[in-house]
Amino acid sequence: METVFQTFHQAQSRYAGPLLATTLSPIPPDDDPTLLRRFHAESNVFSIHDDIQKYIKARPSYLPHPEASAWIEIYVAYWKALGEILRAETGHHRDDWAIKVYEAWKEILTLLIRGYSPTSGFEAWTMPCLYTVGKYLRVFAIKADEEQSKTSGQDEPVKMELDGLGDDVMDSVEKNKWLEDAARVINEVFRLCISDRAPLEDSRKWGIYNTTNLLFKTYFKLNSIGLSKNILRALQATKADLPPIERFPKSHIVTFKYYVGVIHFLDEEYVRAEQSLTEAFHMCHKNAHRNKELLLTYLIPTHLHTSHTLATPTLLSTRLDLHYIFYNLLRAIRRGCLADFSNRMMAHESSYVKRRIFLSLERARDLCVRNLLRKVWLLEGGKENTRVKIGTFAAGMRCSMFYSAWTPNPSPSPSDDEGETVSEEYVRAEIDAMMEDDEVECLIAGLIYKGLIKGYISRDHGIVVLNRKGEAFPGTGV
Repeated sequence: METVFQTFHQAQSRYAGPLLATTLSPIPPDDDPTLLRRFHAESNVFSIHDDIQKYIKARPSYLPHPEASAWIEIYVAYWKALGEILRAETGHHRDDWAIKVYEAWKEILTLLIRGYSPTSGFEAWTMPCLYTVGKYLRVFAIKADEEQSKTSGQDEPVKMELDGLGDDVMDSVEKNKWLEDAARVINEVFRLCISDRAPLEDSRKWGIYNTTNLLFKTYFKLNSIGLSKNILRALQATKADLPPIERFPKSHIVTFKYYVGVIHFLDEEYVRAEQSLTEAFHMCHKNAHRNKELLLTYLIPTHLHTSHTLATPTLLSTRLDLHYIFYNLLRAIRRGCLADFSNRMMAHESSYVKRRIFLSLERARDLCVRNLLRKVWLLEGGKENTRVKIGTFAAGMRCSMFYSAWTPNPSPSPSDDEGETVSEEYVRAEIDAMMEDDEVECLIAGLIYKGLIKGYISRDHGIVVLNRKGEAFPGTGV
């Protein structure tokens, strides 16, 4: 215990919030992996309050009595939570071990929130403790929901995997009782920050974006994007009272802009999404490869809609995850291969849905059709011929189905999936669906309306009259 409380008193004397937060972590430091086991073993349930009181009040000049008493209660709860965690890791646990861990850890956060009342008087510099405890509350809530959903018992020792906390994809567990409960508690931390009326130099508002990011992460896991919008509205309403966002740590800003960008992306506000995501991308540390991949996961589809541009193979080749899910699809768009496009969408459907980009990518089918029609036009003479029969375009689309399905890829990508071939039945169904010239005419009309083709349709003559002076297919150079 002495080591933990030496750090506690050092943090108190230096007003070092991040250092203080390390004393409330469920993960031991790398240089002392047995610290938490020793901390828990040095006391018992009967004497823990007195033992912690002895260490907390060893230097009474640092802490007033009400504040010292609040910290004592917090570290007693911390000791009890460590006991639940250690029992789970060693295999001495019951079927409801994850719920016990969650409830014990929730008590720490509840006591911390209470510590910022006027009675206890915690100062704003201690806010990192709230974030640290809240971050792990979310992890334990997810674990509790997972364990509760299992029908079989747990016979083997449990490994508490507390790393990799950045997941924000939709949860596959239908019931999220404990994560929803954690969201309510973390929301109290958000209100604690945003409602502070102290001068900015001593305000809890400096923790607002860190707490907001934790809420975003929780709501995204719950697939409750609407609740995230409520948080954005609350921030907008109090924007005048908040410090300028530029004065916050870059890590807070990058994460915040990432989630704001994704929210705009899901609302199909692609211009605003591109702005937020691009700002976050440029602020990322050069070695933050994982963060850049997360940002590019949404920036690549966003650019398909805002500027109709495709990510280059060079960009994708340096990031294996993005190469796997995007390379073949973007190649199909670039080549105008409709069957390949459909095949890739089906092959990676689960990945796209999990990342919430399926609908956005599906709408990029228009770019694939545009590139195909451009090829047909070039074969018909290009700029020398601005009048193309609708039947010619329809024939080109039918040929694309056969060519994409049965022509071998001359330079297969390493990310090609085994067995990812188009069946004859699937191809015939696609071709039958696009056999009528009237349907192709409707498709071309849609592309003209969206600005992907410049020209007009002459229905009396059954032809498409393309722009002669400028680009007939904007964004392609012709």
